[in-house]
Amino acid sequence: MDKNSKIFVAGHRGMVGSAIVRRLEAEGYRRIIVKTSSELDLTRQADVENFFKAEEPEYVFLAAAKVGGIHANNTYPAEFIYNNLMIEANVIHTAYSYGVKKLLFLGSSCIYPKMASQPIKEEYLLNGYLESTNEAYAIAKIAGLKMCEYYNRQYGSEFISAMPTNLYGPNDNYDLENSHVLPALIRKFHEAKISVAKEVVIWGSGTPRREFLHVDDLADASLFLMLGYKGQETVNVGIGKDISILELSQLIAEVVGYEGELVNDLSKPDGTPRKLLDVSKMQNLGWEAKIKLREGIQTTYRCFLQAGVVQ
Repeated sequence: MDKNSKIFVAGHRGMVGSAIVRRLEAEGYRRIIVKTSSELDLTRQADVENFFKAEEPEYVFLAAAKVGGIHANNTYPAEFIYNNLMIEANVIHTAYSYGVKKLLFLGSSCIYPKMASQPIKEEYLLNGYLESTNEAYAIAKIAGLKMCEYYNRQYGSEFISAMPTNLYGPNDNYDLENSHVLPALIRKFHEAKISVAKEVVIWGSGTPRREFLHVDDLADASLFLMLGYKGQETVNVGIGKDISILELSQLIAEVVGYEGELVNDLSKPDGTPRKLLDVSKMQNLGWEAKIKLREGIQTTYRCFLQAGVVQ
């Protein structure tokens, strides 16, 4: 992939896709193709085929997906499995049909079994039951990575899959009903600070442990893999360290400047007890995350304020 290659970034308005576009532009790539969902509906096969025929992209970053937190996944499982399956099937198959040189499919660490041994190695896939709260999304993502694997096997294509851990950063979703835990906490603590609330309610016990990767680090890893990874195996992308939800809440409260009490709502689900990726494969390839969690939360909070999510 050189600076004049035609590169399609699917999902460029999302947190991941926009970070990949920023990274490519910073590196001097000049022919980046982007389309909004109103311009190109990736769930419609004919529309995707017409797009590839007209644009002839040489490389594809597949970051488009329907995403959300525990509440959204629990409430809309049919939408999560349908939309994600359609997007993946259409883009991956059409990329093969129109001779795309290389495609990077971005999945999620939720593909791994709920009770997987920690840290989670890539080979643990399909070795146990999934977390029920996001099973629909996870099944769709498993189908996407397996589709890449099978197309490589049958057609000799070069489609690679990266499984990032929990992400955060600019352009995140801060909707309290449908967002992931870190952006939801940023908004909760900010609103509590503004309203001088005495307490903030945290879902669940606070004991589950999660790993958090800044989306700019994922964009850097994505370009790294696109340029240099020749393997056929799925690759985990994370930082190799985790933190409890309670510790995360305390850290975000400090960054935001909220000084009230944290209260646990034990009626809400915890989800998977622990989810820490084994990132030794990426480290052996020569890549490691650079952005520390406190630093990343500080920059993300500044982006939150600049976006004017809460007036």
